[in-house]
Parts: sequence; C-alpha cells; structure tokens
Amino acid sequence: MASAAIFSSLRRRRSPSLEAFLAPVDLSDVALVQTLVSVTAEIVSSFSDKLFYFQRRNSRSLVRKVEVFLVLLDCLNDSSAGSSALPWTAVICLKELYLLLYRSKILLDYCAQSSKLWLLLQNHPISGHFHDLNQEISTLLDVFPIEEVELGEDVREQIELLQSQARRAKLLIDEADEDLRIQFFRFLSEFEKGRVPHSDELWVFFVERLGIRDARSCRHEIEFLEEQIVNHEGDVEPTVSVINGFVAFTRYCRFLLFGFEEDEVELGGGAGSQKKARKGLISQEIADTFVSIPKDFCCPISLDLMREPVIIATGQTYERSSISRWLEEGHCTCPKTGQMLPHTKLVPNKALRNLILQWCTAYGVPYDAPECSEASAESFAGASPSKAALAANRATAGLLIKRLAEDGSICAQTIAAREIRLLAKTGRENRAFIAEAGAIPHLRKLLSSPNSVAQENSVTAMLNLSIYDKNKSRIMDEEGCLGSIVDVLRFGHTTEARENAAATLFSLSAVHDYKKRIADEEGAIEALAGLLLHGTQRGKKDAVTALFNLSTHTENCARMIEAGAVTALVSALGIDGVAEEAAGALALIVRQPLGAKAVAKEEMAVAGLIGMMRCGTPRGKENAVAALLELCRSGGAAATERVVKAPSLAGLLQTLLFTGTKRARRKAASLARVFQRCENASTMHFGGLGVGYAFAGNSAANRDTSFVGDVSVQMSISVPVL
Repeated sequence: MASAAIFSSLRRRRSPSLEAFLAPVDLSDVALVQTLVSVTAEIVSSFSDKLFYFQRRNSRSLVRKVEVFLVLLDCLNDSSAGSSALPWTAVICLKELYLLLYRSKILLDYCAQSSKLWLLLQNHPISGHFHDLNQEISTLLDVFPIEEVELGEDVREQIELLQSQARRAKLLIDEADEDLRIQFFRFLSEFEKGRVPHSDELWVFFVERLGIRDARSCRHEIEFLEEQIVNHEGDVEPTVSVINGFVAFTRYCRFLLFGFEEDEVELGGGAGSQKKARKGLISQEIADTFVSIPKDFCCPISLDLMREPVIIATGQTYERSSISRWLEEGHCTCPKTGQMLPHTKLVPNKALRNLILQWCTAYGVPYDAPECSEASAESFAGASPSKAALAANRATAGLLIKRLAEDGSICAQTIAAREIRLLAKTGRENRAFIAEAGAIPHLRKLLSSPNSVAQENSVTAMLNLSIYDKNKSRIMDEEGCLGSIVDVLRFGHTTEARENAAATLFSLSAVHDYKKRIADEEGAIEALAGLLLHGTQRGKKDAVTALFNLSTHTENCARMIEAGAVTALVSALGIDGVAEEAAGALALIVRQPLGAKAVAKEEMAVAGLIGMMRCGTPRGKENAVAALLELCRSGGAAATERVVKAPSLAGLLQTLLFTGTKRARRKAASLARVFQRCENASTMHFGGLGVGYAFAGNSAANRDTSFVGDVSVQMSISVPVL
C-alpha cells in the first residue's frame, strides 16, 4: 500500500535504528510508561510549533492528539510510581501506543522534510495515512481499560473527548493543497499538448503559492523527485514516467524563472572551490552512471541502449538497425567475435527486450520503442518517454543553448553546459534535439575555457552527445571541434576532462571513416599513449580502448608507431584492467609488416604476450596468441625466431590447445604449425606438443586455412555516459 512505501522511503532517508520500530517487550510497567512519556514529549516539542507547508490541518490535528496522550501518560507515570502494577490489558495497549507514536513521528517527519512538489503529488496517499492513524487511535482508545487505571477526572474527560473525536474523524484532503496539485498536473498536460505555459502563471505557482523563490530551492525540489524515481518500489503514485515529466518541467521552470543563478558550488572560484565543484558536478555523476546502466543492455556496435535487440547466428545480441547496417555493408562476420556467419537471419531477443523495458520503467530512462506490430507497441507503451517530458526537455535545451550563445558570465555558461551534459545522459531523443538545436558549436568554444569545471562539463556533454550516431558527423563536421577535443586530451585542466576527451575520441572512432582523421590530428595518438602510460586506471581504460579502435584502420599503423603507441601498448600488457585490450590492439598492428617489425623491436613485447598467455583472462590469452601468430606471419624470419625461442611457450601452447576458447585453440594450433615448419617437427622447443598438436592438427588446425590473417581479436568495450 502507499503508506508502506512512504514509511520505507523515509527510512531510507533517515535510517533510524531497528529498535525504533519494535515495541519494548522487556520493560517494567514503570519503565514502559516513562519511555512513552519521553517519546511523546519529543514529538510534541518537535512538531507543536512546526510550520508545515502542506498537510497543515492533518499534521496539527495529529500533534494535538499526541498532546492528549502525553497528558494521559504523565498521569499514569505519576500514579504508577508508588502503586500496584498496571492491568495487563493496559500494558498491551501501551505497547501498541508505542508503535503508533513512532509511526506518527515518521509521518510528521516525512511531511516536514519532503519537497513541496513531492508532497503535492502524494497529497492523497499521505492524507489517507493520516486517516489510518486516526482510525488506529480510535481502536486503541476503544480497547484501553480506562476504568481500570487511576486517572484524574479532567484527564479522563480529555481521553473520552479524544475517543469521540477519533470515532467521527473522516478522511481530510485539504482543498487548497488539492487545487495546487491539480494545477501542477495541468501544467504538465499543457506541455503534453505542445503548449508551453506562460511565464507569469509559472511564477505565481512556484514563487507565490509554493514559496520556491530561487534556483537553489528549485534544484533541491528536482533532486528530491529524482530520488523518488531511484527509490521507486512500484506502489507509489504517480508512476515513474509521470514523475520524470515533472522533473523535466521543474528543470525548465528553474531556468526560465530564476535564470542561471550560481548555486552553492563556486564554479569560478579558486583551487579549493574548483576541487569541490568537480567532485559534485563530475565525479559523483560518473559513479552514479556506471552503476545505473547495465552494460548488457547496450549494443556492442552503437553502444547505445538497445531498442530492438536481435540474436545473430553466433549467439551475440545487437540492435537490429546496427547489425542490419553492418550486414548491408557486405560484412559476413560477427562484429564482436569475428566468426563467420553461416546465415544472416536475425531472431528477436524478446527476453532481453523485456528486461530492458523493466529496467527503463524502474529507473525512468526514456525508451524509444521501435515501430512494430500493434500488440508489441502496446506492451512497450509504458516505457516510452512521455510527451510532456520530451517537450519540457526540448524547451529547457533551448534556454540552455541560448545562454551558451550569449556572452554572459562563465558561471552561467558552466551551469548551462552542466545541464546539457545531464540532459544528454539518457535517451537518443535528448541527444538528437540538443544537437539539432545548435549546442555543439557553443560547447566547442567552451572546450578552451580557462575555467576547469566549464571545460569538464563541455567535453563530457560532447561525449554524451557523440553516442548518438548522427551526432558523430555533426561533431566531426564542426570546424575545429576535433582539434579542440584533442587539445583537451593533451592539455586539459583536470584529469576528468582529459579522460572524457579520450572517451569521446573512442566514441567518434566507431565510424570507420573518422579513424584516419582522428589519428592524423596533431598530438592525438601521443596524448592517448601518454594517458595509457601515466593516467589513472579509468584514464588508462579510456586510452587503450581509443587506441584499439584506431588500430583497426590499416592506414593508421605508421602513425601509431611514430607516435609511440606501440611502446605504450607493449608496456600496458602488464597492467591489470587494460592488458586484454592492449594485446588486442597489438594483434591488429602486427598484421602489417611495418607494425610487426616495430613490435618485434620492442624488447618486452614477446615476453609480455607470453605472460598474458600464462596469466591473462581467456579473452586476453586469445588476443595474445593471435598477436604472436601474426607476428610470425608478418614479421619475417627474425621475428619468428624470437617467438619460437621464447621460453615456456611450448607448454603454454599445449595448455591452450586443451583449455583455451575455441578461437584460442585454433590460433594455438596455427602457431604450432609455424613451429613445425621452422623446427621440422622435431626440435626441442616443440617436443612437448606431440599429442596435443596431433589432436589439434586433425581438427581446428586444418580448418584455420580460411582464417589466414584473421586476428580474431576479442573485445568488450562500451562508451560511458557521464
């Protein structure tokens, strides 16, 4: 029921001890009464003079009832100090009163601490819970043995009057509160119909009637509503999609009514305030994002939330439009595994689609359902972004971009960039209309801002926008934009800015035609290599994924060697968390003689790949053996000799032939054949492979001829939304 959800929500916010919700079972009569006196007195002192903005009548009525209980308990405390024990029926009633009082305290706390807009939305269920407490008070007083305890006549009269009032109490919904709630929904309905309410009406509603008088208090209202979305349990009304609409509407009103007032974070302050701002605006947002978006829900090709997941012949799942485009371009392999496809049939992954739908509904993420049958459309209707939310977000984006276009304060522009970043976090619709409205040129200018927080927000907004495929071309076609992103990567004011610039380059390099342009941009590969060697763990991950993507373009090989990327990738073979991707990038580079020659010159290259074969992940071992195989094929006799003479390689190959992945076994068998040709199948280095190679030679090795040059690099990379 709704009341249970209210209590649960408040417990999450205040986290009282478990004892607060359990009746004391081992207290004497006197101690029980004294405990109740203390609890009741605390409620009266805390709330008797409290100004409740909403639920005023219900709250004051409940506090007055608690005051009467305090009179009763004071009287029982005085009379029980030197007299006989209370009747057992009275003790049971007092223990029930203990629970009732704590529930009353929780509800009053809820009304005192919740945001004004949330109290409006919850007007009916909260009023209903006040009524439930009234009924429980009536029941308690009906069974309380008032004739069996010593009470003064005046106290007895107050208790009887309270009993009579509780019996007659009816559900009370404040008409003024209800009028405001209806008006709140009316505003949302206006947006849903494509009409933006007049600013004068919104001013009267927010400022004069709700008392929300500045940007800070408006932001607190938004944060509280967003918290309810995260804590949504399925039994609170309105639904998540409706609450999302109110969040979008309130955000629009914040900037329309209060402009771009500076919040408590000093966006243009000194080093201390800058550090505080970065933590609040960027780092926490990154942490929240990484735990909220399941990786398996994103398409491995587009890196966006899948709308219509389909399964291909290899068992991998992709977004239908992305894999269809891949196949239409003439590819006949699985993009993720590199395996040949025996057929191109696409099977809808209904189970995953339902999971994505449930997740989107639970966390308020807009879900753009594909055009499909009427039945399918109906099943996805609940997850579609509401028209009101989209309209409000579109209107907000217009205000934000207008502010960016003006030559205003850097503080206002920073706030605008931050809000664009937040709007672009989820939903292809948001990313699309933000770019269409002209945000990218203004964000590009802010990339060179001397203000570190402004730079961070602008490059992170650019990253979020780039995830939408059509925006990639907008960013790349914007004059000077790629160079500005690379400048942030090279000279960014903060670590977060440099890391997000690297992630942006990775996102943009998902388009094959852009890989060469990115690699040719002055300083881009050098900066990525430096970040891989000296960055944080997250920075190393951003850098190695970008370098891997650039390695897939054959014309980038010489540039990567010249820029020191090969040296950085070899060094990364010993770094946890990035070694697998580094081996994958090297496996691509060594396919070309020039790349194989450069890798062979690296003293630790072969040893690093051997180490991965020994201790790496299954996918890392596969990438390592693939790199060694291609090094032999493309590196010439000298490189082959270095690989053949590597100590312990024979035993590792034998292990892979029996325990590796299917593709790792095939690569190991092919490498064994290279050894066989070099050693005439009888050298000391290959002597330990007899049985294993014979097995592989009759199976996987004989089938590998059709995969000559196929590095089969395994990767699992996704672009973070920050």
